[in-house]
Amino acid sequence: MNAGCVNARADIFLWVFRMSEALELIVDGYVRLNDRRALAELKAHREDLISELRARKGWFDLSQSIRQIDEDIVQIDAGLARLDATSVSLAGGASQDDVSARS
Repeated sequence: MNAGCVNARADIFLWVFRMSEALELIVDGYVRLNDRRALAELKAHREDLISELRARKGWFDLSQSIRQIDEDIVQIDAGLARLDATSVSLAGGASQDDVSARS
């Protein structure tokens, strides 16, 4: 393997790492804003991308791209789960407040 190939792979690794980190920050921001719709749209977009990539046949190996998008979907699902946990705890807290106010 020549040095150019190694450098190219290192650049790709750093790009994927930065994209993963960027998506994590985006998901975190949407969770903080309680923006379920934006997370759902982000997930739907990633699912469309995977469908398109899987439908393509040809010379290029798209498995790495598909794997990365799958990982993105896992991060988005984790954000949606955090929103679910937050809404459940808030709903439980609101119910307690309602009960206390009635007493």
